[in-house]
Amino acid sequence: MKKVFATLTVLAMLTFGSAAVMAQEAAAPAEEAAQEQVEEAAAPAVEEVAEAPAEEAGGLVALHKTLKTKFIEGGAGFMALTLVTLVFGLALCIERIIYLSLSKTNTKKLLADVEAALKQGGIEKALEVCRNTRGPVASIFYQGLSRYNEGIDVVEKTVASYGGVQLGLLEKNLSWITLFIAIAPSLGFLGTIIGMIEAFDKIQQVGDISATVVAGGIKVALLTTLLGLIIAVVLQLFYNYILSLVEGLVNEMEDSSISLLDIVVEYDKAQKK
Repeated sequence: MKKVFATLTVLAMLTFGSAAVMAQEAAAPAEEAAQEQVEEAAAPAVEEVAEAPAEEAGGLVALHKTLKTKFIEGGAGFMALTLVTLVFGLALCIERIIYLSLSKTNTKKLLADVEAALKQGGIEKALEVCRNTRGPVASIFYQGLSRYNEGIDVVEKTVASYGGVQLGLLEKNLSWITLFIAIAPSLGFLGTIIGMIEAFDKIQQVGDISATVVAGGIKVALLTTLLGLIIAVVLQLFYNYILSLVEGLVNEMEDSSISLLDIVVEYDKAQKK
């Protein structure tokens, strides 16, 4: 009986083993076919990904060559001179943006610190708080509080006067930016006039109106004008952004100065009691 069970067990193991082998052999071609399909489907995607950076690089190179060609065609002298206005204008704009960004102060925190300092240590403590804070608002506070011994009226006049000084510092170099905004298109128009004059000179030398000669002169004229207008638009955008920063700081200065005077008046009343 044991031999029968053993024989049946061996036959069952052989049967299931052969079935598993046959299933694996049958599934292998299907897996290989599926893998080939996946590879074939992925190949175009890989090629597209590889071609995309090459196309972008080629586009940038083509754009660079086009700009270089147009720059030379427009007359390197006037085009370079017009481009100088962009360089100087952008330098001034960046300098103003950095300065104004660093001039921003958390006025609410500063007012709270000054009020707490007045209650704890008096004017000297408040002056120390203003001295350790960056920005035009803190400078105005310092100048006003330093005149406290001369009376509230003097503090108010000092705050107003020094506010004007800080406003001048905020608006520094803005007139130069407006100058470059005006000069850029003017240089472009000047190049236009010179290009037209050169076109008419060539027509006079040839003795006949040639479309090629006229088109060449007009092309130079239009390129210089185009560059000047683009530079003026770019600088104007930066200029308006800078004006918005200045207006925001001025509003903070005025509002915080009024709040400071209220704090000083309350402190003065408390000292006289």
